[in-house]
Amino acid sequence: MTALAPTLEAFFTQRLIGQRHVSPCTITAYRNTFRLLLVFAQQRTGKPPCQLDIADLDAELIGAFLTHLELERGNSVRTRNARLAAIHSLYRYASLRHPEHAHTIARVIEIPPKRYERATVSYLNRDEIEALLAAPNRATWLGRRDRALLLTAIQAGLRVSELVGLRCQHVTLTMGAHLRVTGKGRKQRCTPLTDETKAVLQVWLTERQGAPEDLLFPTRRGAPLSPDAVAWLLTKHAKTAITQCPSFITKRVTPHTLRHTSAMLLRAAGVDLSTIALWLGHESIESTQIYLHADLALKERAIARTTPIGTPPGRYRPPDTLMAFLDGL
Repeated sequence: MTALAPTLEAFFTQRLIGQRHVSPCTITAYRNTFRLLLVFAQQRTGKPPCQLDIADLDAELIGAFLTHLELERGNSVRTRNARLAAIHSLYRYASLRHPEHAHTIARVIEIPPKRYERATVSYLNRDEIEALLAAPNRATWLGRRDRALLLTAIQAGLRVSELVGLRCQHVTLTMGAHLRVTGKGRKQRCTPLTDETKAVLQVWLTERQGAPEDLLFPTRRGAPLSPDAVAWLLTKHAKTAITQCPSFITKRVTPHTLRHTSAMLLRAAGVDLSTIALWLGHESIESTQIYLHADLALKERAIARTTPIGTPPGRYRPPDTLMAFLDGL
């Protein structure tokens, strides 16, 4: 057996699971990366994955794999960079175990992430929020579930994985109503609920009649909703909302759009970025800076405070109080 196979196995069992205690989502993402890489390497070298060595996965092959992801699999630059981050993590681990491959490992680690243009944050305005929440048919069980789900997503700013993983026991509707959420990196946070969301969830929980460990928003058969299912129902209700709010025609609405909407509602209310980062469960406030750039009202207030072009320079002098009184009559 070559050095790659035991190193890759130890990387998952000892490093990721045993030492870092990463989440199942991270394990899945890293596993998918290396499955794609090993299949690509097998096609390039003709060797089965168990016979591949670290020297076979050199910088040239890794570079070709990254190009393959973008051009042939149609992955975005962000996905390409996420795959590269997983590979870098493995090679940093391998550098401590196999110094004989130091040159190959160093060249792979030096492959830089690709720069990309950040898209403008897409979010819903208040008219669109009202239209979307009015779209589900509340005469049906699924419609009432969908409205409660959409309102919770918009108000709490949850990731779709957090939303579909909510259990009945995670909802507290007594004094200080809130949701308890386990997010990325197993970080737990509490998100307060507004009176509107509290009232809707109170009605939904009464109808749901679930045990504490049951899912808050299940399928009709009690199974968990998948992220794709949430995206599908969101698209369906956005199409219904077009009749009330035509702006949905040109807007692509995804589960993450609802998360952005929650953040922008907080910005509009004057909440600072540090609090928004805590609300959304961001690791760093840098991830929250996008909402500062997207806040057009903040920029309009800033330009309103600037001196118009052509204004003669000089120090501001308040008007005479008596003249100001007369002018105000």
